[in-house]
Amino acid sequence: MSIIAKVDELFIQWDKPDSPGCAIAVIQNEEIIYHRGYGMANLEYNIPISVNSVFDIASNSKQFTAMCIVLLARQKFLDLDDDLQKYIPEIPQYSQPITIRNLIAHTSGLRDYSMLMFFAGMMFENKYLNEEIIALIARQQSLNFDPGTEQLYCNSGYILLAEIVRRVSGKSLRVFAQEQIFVPLGMKNTHFHDNFKEIVKNRAIGYAPKDGGGFQIDMSFHDFCGDGQLYTTIEDLLLWDRNFYHNILGGYEQDLIEEVTTPCTLNNSKVLSGSFGLYIGSRGGLKTIRHGGAWTGYRSDFIRFPDRQFSVICLANLNTINPTKLAFQIADIYLENDYIEDIVKPISRSISSINLPVVELQNKTGLYYNSTTGSIWELEIKDEKLMAKLAWMRFQLVPIDTNHFQSVDNEINYDIEFSEYLNQIIVKVDIGNNIKISTLEKMLDSPKELLTDYLGTYYSAELESEFQITLASNRLYFKSKGCSPSHLRVAGQNLFVIYPIYADTYADKFEFVRDQEGRVVGLYRCNDRVRKLYFSKQ
Repeated sequence: MSIIAKVDELFIQWDKPDSPGCAIAVIQNEEIIYHRGYGMANLEYNIPISVNSVFDIASNSKQFTAMCIVLLARQKFLDLDDDLQKYIPEIPQYSQPITIRNLIAHTSGLRDYSMLMFFAGMMFENKYLNEEIIALIARQQSLNFDPGTEQLYCNSGYILLAEIVRRVSGKSLRVFAQEQIFVPLGMKNTHFHDNFKEIVKNRAIGYAPKDGGGFQIDMSFHDFCGDGQLYTTIEDLLLWDRNFYHNILGGYEQDLIEEVTTPCTLNNSKVLSGSFGLYIGSRGGLKTIRHGGAWTGYRSDFIRFPDRQFSVICLANLNTINPTKLAFQIADIYLENDYIEDIVKPISRSISSINLPVVELQNKTGLYYNSTTGSIWELEIKDEKLMAKLAWMRFQLVPIDTNHFQSVDNEINYDIEFSEYLNQIIVKVDIGNNIKISTLEKMLDSPKELLTDYLGTYYSAELESEFQITLASNRLYFKSKGCSPSHLRVAGQNLFVIYPIYADTYADKFEFVRDQEGRVVGLYRCNDRVRKLYFSKQ
């Protein structure tokens, strides 16, 4: 099979006239050596995806926002180590200052605004402006951690970077990026989309699967940008890719590229994988520079192998497509003979296994909770097979022994051991030649404490929002404005978790607080990007 045929085979399921899909480009030595559109940019008018289709690349936008900040620093309008309050004084003065560099590196400790919106019941389908999001960030009286001591992905930082660009330059991020980046590089079909009403020629519509089959439109109506909302094309991203080898921005100095691709550090000098809106890694022993993006019905990934002058771009308009996996698979096809190290490949279904009756598999189903990370594994039977659901991943677990299972056909290989009484699973995963072991507890159907203790209304001044906890059929439910009730499942003493979780990604955890008399007086609500946000019981 030819290289092109192998690439096309990856996209067969979307390469049809009734499905959204992807635009891809393979770049070698600063030229596109293969590009293709698979599926439709617009299902209503039967418009296929092409190299000219315009996509929202979501968080891949961050590298452009970071470049704007670096250009301002080189023009002496700011210093990357300046205190954030110098430019946005409405952000509270925390115990330690937050620098611009902290915002870029995701080391600020700020709570993520998208999760704050979710907690506040702010519907993502509604329209919001930059100033509304900044006000939400500014109401937060505490941080997830002291600036510079940890790295935690934070969209709030890039919203604030966009605001710094506006206040320092006197121009919106859209205008500044247009003048300083897109026009010099000739990126004629690229812009920060800060007006959702704007007509965009050749735009690929974002989609999501619809219950019962088919698709529905999944688009953003926000006007804010910085962390995302860059609209662009495959051809324009080629021009951006070229600039990493021959820079023409900010005075033509090549050290500009070295600066934005150098990993950031923590206060203790620990080197991070992230740089300026990019992540530095490796594949097959070769250095990679990349970022992904996911927002509403759009997905993207852009991987560069700088030592081979080779890049892969994958832009998608369906929220169930995994462009990171696809882009790396394309790279593997082209660079198979260039790799100097073996890559970890998913274990296939041909693995040696035993047959277990469905009734034995059924005994192992349920929800399993990791109290350290907050992650939840859901095990269920599908087509007489034990299937695992973890965040966005879905994969089969094949029995090696009665209580020993192995994941198959998944990008991450998991080894799972069930306890004798099936109330725990021990999960082993090999990440970068380091074996990580976690113990997960099977979640209970009902708590030992009285459920009525938790009933009531809870209010957060930082969100200016409240929610209710109610009881129905001996189950606790969480209800906030604009949302359907969600089942609160027991995860421990005074600890509950919402499941299913938001966007198949973040475990939403409720840690109830009792006073000295044992009465529930409030709770901390947390997930991966917001830690200990307090709600008082009214």
